[in-house]
Amino acid sequence: MMSEILGYRGKRVIVTGCFSGMGEAAAKLLIELGAEVHGFDYKPCALPLASFTQVDLRDAGSIEAGVAGISGGIDALFNCAGLPNGSFDPMDVMKVNFIGLRLMTELVAERMSEGGAIASIASTGGLGWSRRIPTGMGFVTTKGWQGAMDWCAANMATVAEGYSFSKEAVIVWTQYMGAHLIKRGIRINCTLPSPTQTPMMADFEKNSGKDVIEAATQPMGRYSTPYEQAAPLVWLNSAFATIVNGVVLPVDGGFMGGIPTGQVDLSRMMRRQPA
Repeated sequence: MMSEILGYRGKRVIVTGCFSGMGEAAAKLLIELGAEVHGFDYKPCALPLASFTQVDLRDAGSIEAGVAGISGGIDALFNCAGLPNGSFDPMDVMKVNFIGLRLMTELVAERMSEGGAIASIASTGGLGWSRRIPTGMGFVTTKGWQGAMDWCAANMATVAEGYSFSKEAVIVWTQYMGAHLIKRGIRINCTLPSPTQTPMMADFEKNSGKDVIEAATQPMGRYSTPYEQAAPLVWLNSAFATIVNGVVLPVDGGFMGGIPTGQVDLSRMMRRQPA
């Protein structure tokens, strides 16, 4: 049975962002696979979780208390919580999408033994990471919550609206930490979803323009579903992927592959919604 092959039965896992979207889909799938699922979110989750903890990723104390409230070891972490572009303060976006994610991961990783695994959701919106690796490395290697906050305060032009740079940071940090955590037998990977039909999609369409968002669905030509994004996340942390580490996995219907091969019209993404 697939539920046994993936190796989740009886495993203790944490899913952030379990209220809706990809996080809810991942938590539901993990429950079906027999995992003991502990959910973290700002809003309550209706799924039959082993436990639910209200956690605000904008608050270091809330993150620390949430992790401390889960006793015992943790086998896997799914970082699925996130904020979209344009509708929130840029620093709140940075906290939820990266600074809080990093602190959550560091605290949970301390509770993992060999065989532990971490999977985070980045975005194709962070595809600019490779053009400014020194900048990204300067940020992701800051020390602690305050170190990251201070870096952002000194580099707000780079932070900009928060979304793109926060996702670039997840990508760079995942690759950086892959080389460190694997020495303890812990894997870390992230995915790059294409536009997905979640409650946040309305914000993306409003703030970036529906034409721009739809352009990012090339060549598939449709939004993905939360389940289509959750399943690769679950695979990354499973017993099927024990040597997959430090990987940035496009889950995008061919978008990332279509860019260097000329199958995607990037000019469509350069357009902006009329004022």
